[in-house]
Amino acid sequence: MKKISSGKVREIYEVDEDKLLLVVSDRISAFDYILPSLVPNKGKILNQISKFWFDYIKDIIPNHVISTDIKDFPAEFQTKKFEGRSMLVKKLKMIPVECIVRGYITGSGWKNYQKDGTVCGITLPEGLQESEKLPEPIFTPTTKASEGHDENISFDEVCNLIGKDLAEELRSKTIEIYQKCADYALTKGVIIADTKFEFGIDENGKLVIGDEVLTPDSSRFWPASDYQVGRGQKSFDKQYIRDWIKSTGYDPESGTPIPDDVIHTTAQKYVEAYELLTGKKF
Repeated sequence: MKKISSGKVREIYEVDEDKLLLVVSDRISAFDYILPSLVPNKGKILNQISKFWFDYIKDIIPNHVISTDIKDFPAEFQTKKFEGRSMLVKKLKMIPVECIVRGYITGSGWKNYQKDGTVCGITLPEGLQESEKLPEPIFTPTTKASEGHDENISFDEVCNLIGKDLAEELRSKTIEIYQKCADYALTKGVIIADTKFEFGIDENGKLVIGDEVLTPDSSRFWPASDYQVGRGQKSFDKQYIRDWIKSTGYDPESGTPIPDDVIHTTAQKYVEAYELLTGKKF
């Protein structure tokens, strides 16, 4: 199989002219660097959480999944190495916009709001506190950079890039998916603070969701039981490892292995998120 991409976490292989095989590794990235230590089973958890959500939102939008069953994969991939962490998918013409939706004010959004009361150019009500729920979810797209950082862009810039009709469809689908999944997650004790989606166009010109959906790598998950407005939150995602890097001054470029206890705690957070959201044991 021809490997056509090796991202921070995913390997993409071309199966034929209309199918790809996505393989999710156990790599973890932070601050745009791939860290030197693997997180055991992380790829399997990400893959299976995505599958769960793709099924959950199929009434809102079709997805690119053909199969996650190894028996349906090309012969080369029918091995233990790929089991549980791979998806056979339809090739899409990907839209060059990361569709970010924020339901709570945190992270870079909180920093910007403190400066001038806006997030990505959207003016928000005065007097919001850190981690507070927004009156309604906001759509804050970014460019999809092949290298370096993604850049925030306004909705008007999205319209200029891909056309007004498609931009409006992206915005409405992004918010609708987020709302449905955030409401569900809350019943399981998980707050989805924000997330990002990627969409493409299929062979019939229809909008389809692809890549990953509502994983701990693409979202901020907070335990609802510990949620408190006015401070940063504990999380079920890779924020834990980001916070560890910040607090210790660890250099992500150094190549120094991350301590086993930090990796173990990170792995546990991924498992916990999976089990809470899906109701299944990992």
